[in-house]
Amino acid sequence: MDGDPMRGGLPGGPDTAVTQPGAEPHPAGTPKAVWIVWALLGLNTLGSAGAKTIVTLPRSLIQMATMGALIAAFTLALVLNLQLRIRAGAFVFLLTLLLVPSVISSVHLEVGPGALFRCTRLALFVGTLWLLSRWWDGSLTFVRHHIRMYFAALGSVAVGLAISPGTAMPEYYGGRLVGALWPLTPPQIGQYAAVITGLTVLLLLGRRTTGASAALVIVPTLVLLAMTHTRTATLGLLIGLVLAIGSLILTSTAARRFFAWAVLCATVAAVAFASALQAWFMRGQSKENFSNLTGRAKVWDALLAEPRTTGEKVFGTGLGDKSFGGLPIDNSWLAVYNEQGLLGVALVAAIIVVLGGVALLRPPSLPRACAIFLISYVAISSYTEAGLGDASPYLLHLALAASLLAAPAAATPLTTPALPRQHLPRWTRDRR
Repeated sequence: MDGDPMRGGLPGGPDTAVTQPGAEPHPAGTPKAVWIVWALLGLNTLGSAGAKTIVTLPRSLIQMATMGALIAAFTLALVLNLQLRIRAGAFVFLLTLLLVPSVISSVHLEVGPGALFRCTRLALFVGTLWLLSRWWDGSLTFVRHHIRMYFAALGSVAVGLAISPGTAMPEYYGGRLVGALWPLTPPQIGQYAAVITGLTVLLLLGRRTTGASAALVIVPTLVLLAMTHTRTATLGLLIGLVLAIGSLILTSTAARRFFAWAVLCATVAAVAFASALQAWFMRGQSKENFSNLTGRAKVWDALLAEPRTTGEKVFGTGLGDKSFGGLPIDNSWLAVYNEQGLLGVALVAAIIVVLGGVALLRPPSLPRACAIFLISYVAISSYTEAGLGDASPYLLHLALAASLLAAPAAATPLTTPALPRQHLPRWTRDRR
């Protein structure tokens, strides 16, 4: 993006960061290949199941591509960090602990041998985050990588829409936008659009990008978000931005001005386009269908009513495809309970609570606001979307939040070597 005062590195090693009081921390010596690692992690979390594409892609081929991306990400991260320098943090530590119930429940193979494959995938994902933690210093470097990565994914959606509008907006999804080149579902597209829109708005408020660059990202992504009719992503975007901008109101004139104009425009739009907004939000559903969350509540009730042993309650039944009885669970907490048990639910809750607590304790800043937006968005989406217990975009969003909340590495102070004590002859000391 343009107008980035943080481009370029500072003298010193990769673990050194130089800051001034009240200034934003600057990345020092972050290799450009780190962006490739982050992009490969994003590719791995795109998934292999979804809409029908223009050219039929075998699911096995997609799975090979996504798993290959993860292996490549781990290998490249290891090459970049051969010294295995890491920054210990609660987020990656809790993710590592999440592997315990995942492995314990998966070795019984109740959900098939794929459970162990998913455990291996989660282990490689967490291991790559450990290796990348070396460059987590509270700067906006990974925010820009995040925006570029998902903007490229949305670019493929836009290209598919231009090539084959019928495939990109199929009837079996109610005319909602899907990925016609890569099998992306409407909730996935809505999630990517909402996240990069929110982050770009915050960069604009913090004067870390120009208005033209921000408009180039925000305008098309909002159009794609509207075409997906994704209510969860829209609410997550709005509530996340309110909380993030609210954290900047006391210290940023631009944030106060934007918040005032946003409230005014939202009020006018709610009055002038109330019927159109209601129709978009309802998506042609009946009130009964809307009240049970498009059938999700029935799946949730059946999952909770399922008899379980004590071991299954504590450790779950093993990592699966986030479904129950052949239907998607679409709730992160119930999916974790089903696959990783109450222990997994406690660890995932600890991740959200710890990140949120650290964000509240940090002084107001743009990185803190971006972290608050990401944590809020993930927490809201967890109610109707699954993914917090496995390698997913949601864990990648939280990893980005953890990198923004990491304290910058202290610069090593320059010390003057002590001069050797001069030896004086004894006869000289006796004269004194």
